Amino acid sequence: MSMNAAAEHLRQLQENHQADDQNRRSQQEEVVYHQWATFRVDDELYGIDVMQVKEVLRFSEITPVPGADTSILGIINLRGNVVTVIDTRQMFGLPMVPYDDDTRVIVVEFNEQEVIGLVVDSVDEVINLPHNDVDRAPSVSGDDSTKRFVQGVCYHNNILIILLDLTKMLLSITPLTEEELMNQRY
Repeated sequence: MSMNAAAEHLRQLQENHQADDQNRRSQQEEVVYHQWATFRVDDELYGIDVMQVKEVLRFSEITPVPGADTSILGIINLRGNVVTVIDTRQMFGLPMVPYDDDTRVIVVEFNEQEVIGLVVDSVDEVINLPHNDVDRAPSVSGDDSTKRFVQGVCYHNNILIILLDLTKMLLSITPLTEEELMNQRY
């Protein structure tokens, strides 16, 4: 085989190898991961989008707000900012239990302007879940308990994690603006 023929043969082999690599890559599904901050309420494990979590605080004194929704415990002062604190047990329709050393307030960002605190029984960990492993939320009739806030479910280390839609959760207790009220009427 001449040098030119050998060079041409080598070029052909490299092109075939590159084409095979591209085929293999396109056939493999790219795995997309999403991070979830997990916490416990009534021995169930829940997850919320970690990008919405600002910080986690120990439970401390909360100032009640007269006339507020029943799931709103009150407000706290966090470095000069007023934070509305919500009781997840009340919101989920669960019985109240005394607060203990594990009770935490997860401070989350809501609608880019508001900061809300969620009282939970305990905080677990931040986990990466493959998007493909998350099952859609079961269809539910009615408006019971946490089901209306469920975005999806996933098993991680053989434990069921209920993934919550934080926006739906917080909108359920947020009063509507005048504009939203007008849009609802028509």
